[in-house]
Amino acid sequence: MRTTSAAGEAGAAGFHARVAEQLATLSPAERRVAEYLRNHVQDVPFATAEQLARASGTSDATVVRTAKALGYSGLPDLKRELGRHFVDSSRPSAVRRRPVDGDAGTVIDQVFDEAVDRLQQTRHRLDPAAFRQAVDLLSGAREVMAFGVGASELVARHLALRLARLGRRTRVAASTGFHLADALLPLSAQDVLVVYAPGRLLDDLEVVLDHAAQVGAARILVTDSLGPVLQDRVDVVLTALFSSGGLAGEELASIALNDALLLAVQAEDADRAAAAGETLNRLREALTGRDPAVYVPRRAAQRRGAAGAEGRAAEG
Repeated sequence: MRTTSAAGEAGAAGFHARVAEQLATLSPAERRVAEYLRNHVQDVPFATAEQLARASGTSDATVVRTAKALGYSGLPDLKRELGRHFVDSSRPSAVRRRPVDGDAGTVIDQVFDEAVDRLQQTRHRLDPAAFRQAVDLLSGAREVMAFGVGASELVARHLALRLARLGRRTRVAASTGFHLADALLPLSAQDVLVVYAPGRLLDDLEVVLDHAAQVGAARILVTDSLGPVLQDRVDVVLTALFSSGGLAGEELASIALNDALLLAVQAEDADRAAAAGETLNRLREALTGRDPAVYVPRRAAQRRGAAGAEGRAAEG
């Protein structure tokens, strides 16, 4: 028999699943409402249709229409489902699963358990054929441009840095608005665009994808839930999941996926990667005057030297 808490958790999971399944079929205005509901689920049970409309930049009628498009009988039905989840999450059995201030062991267990769960789920959803296609595109690119904003900028920079260390030409586009145009300008048909867009369909992202299509650049999308919406506008969709609890960083699964892509790209041209590694080490040695394999930052070396001198003085 399903417990009340389990029913609440299933309700929240069901809501997110409905959004992911229906997002591609919604009108632009309905999509804005669905994205707002998904990103503010804790507020929905207590908000009126008018408040939700104002927050999402739409109308009362659009909010109600979106609820029905997601499979609910109306907005009250949607609010009841999410409301049950948040009432249940305040029960003692649920509270015990949350981090406890000062209890380091509990915090460590919860964060790492969630991280492992998210990585496993991402692994199960990873399509080997799509992964192989992404590797082929990256390996054959004249240049790779990685686009991401907010936390996704970290993932974009991670890919670009590591690809450069494999001897590949890379750039990062992390601007929004007016300045994004300068980053997009050099993109060409021989390039590959990698977009990190977990869940929000930003206006800037629309422009990035439109421009890439116009110049003929290949497009790889790494996302949590925008695959159904954008799959017709990209060449490859790779899923990297958010966490349901929000304890581990949202970029965790994307970085792990990057590491897998990078390892596969390296294997495609091991000689090129090895040559780039040798050049990198030569430059590091020229810049530091030390062998990179045994390099110790000067300050650390000085501290150890001072400590050794103090020890010798004490012995003397």
